[in-house]
Amino acid sequence: MTPPLLVRDLAQLATPAPVPRPRRGRALGDVLVLEDAYVLCRDGLIAEVGRMRDLAPLAADVVEVDGRGLSAVPGLVDCHTHPAWGGDRVTEFSLRAGGASYEELHAAGGGILSTVLATRALDETALCECVRRHAGWMLRHGTTTWEGKSGYGLDHDTELASLRAIRAAGGSPTWLGAHAVPPEFADADAYLEYALAEVLPAAAEIASAADVFLEGGAFDAKQARRYLAACADAGLALRLHGDQFAEAGSIPLAVELGARSVDHLEATRDAGIRALAASDVTAVLLPASALFLGRPMPPARALVDAGAAVALATDFNPGSAFTESLPLVASLACTQLRLTPEEALTAVTVNAAHVLDAGRAGELSAGSSADLVLLDAPDWRYLAYHLAGDVVHTVILGGEVAAVR
Repeated sequence: MTPPLLVRDLAQLATPAPVPRPRRGRALGDVLVLEDAYVLCRDGLIAEVGRMRDLAPLAADVVEVDGRGLSAVPGLVDCHTHPAWGGDRVTEFSLRAGGASYEELHAAGGGILSTVLATRALDETALCECVRRHAGWMLRHGTTTWEGKSGYGLDHDTELASLRAIRAAGGSPTWLGAHAVPPEFADADAYLEYALAEVLPAAAEIASAADVFLEGGAFDAKQARRYLAACADAGLALRLHGDQFAEAGSIPLAVELGARSVDHLEATRDAGIRALAASDVTAVLLPASALFLGRPMPPARALVDAGAAVALATDFNPGSAFTESLPLVASLACTQLRLTPEEALTAVTVNAAHVLDAGRAGELSAGSSADLVLLDAPDWRYLAYHLAGDVVHTVILGGEVAAVR
């Protein structure tokens, strides 16, 4: 049996208020901060959180971690990543830097389809190694709970291999079977006929959720409804990529079908904001993607002020958001989306965990998962304040030290 782990003498500990989930409006910024704190972990769970002056004597077998000069936040939760892919898109990156738009590259056969070809060329062993490597990157940036999407295979074998690789690496698999139309199909309807008949039955045995890219050049609202309804019938939770480039009906569809989230929302306007605020659908915002593509930022402040549930994620992928860093996303949330550090912390912890139905991940309280991140700073707000800095000192996963800088 693993001995208990005590993180002691922390300069600060910060944790979002755990309930209700998701946090909305002003409650998004409700964060408890303790000075001179400790966290005691036992059997993979947090046993105690408190101030050092209240720590009772412990048994001799406790493993101690010195937290002097450090601060602690919950393990970060990334609820939107694309970790299963081969090749890279560095040439596309160079072309875009020279003026080509994302839409132009996609129409010319670049974008998602170029990664599909490279991913199909990998065998399952190589694909598993790829996802494990990317999961390691995320862990070193403080991510302890994460979702991973397929969608770069768009055939039977590669999609299922992607989902298995995500699950094997510790992620929550999402079947993004409707990411793009692969070149061997004449149109989106023909591809969906194949995907729902030939891939969905097996995908539903591995995945926890299904996702669709509802956008011009990908799938329209009618096609997305067909895909999502079939996935719901197979027992999968529903997610949508929507309003990235234009409003095309993703928010009304997400509300109608009871989706867990609609993600991106760079093009969302007032009516969409009001609809999300009145619904149980979480708005997952991806500011690193907007920055990477030179797109407008999503309307985070308006969504929060309207009362919508808001989460943040990286959108880690090789083409439009090549970053695994939730601390960077938190910085962008504060500097570009007009969120406070407290709101950003909640959005990358308990609200993101709500999207994934990940139990009590994303909080530091007795009985929650013993996942925490020690920051190399005496103030927890360095998580967002130190822009792209080497701020993560130690990551504790399941009550054991998993990564040390």
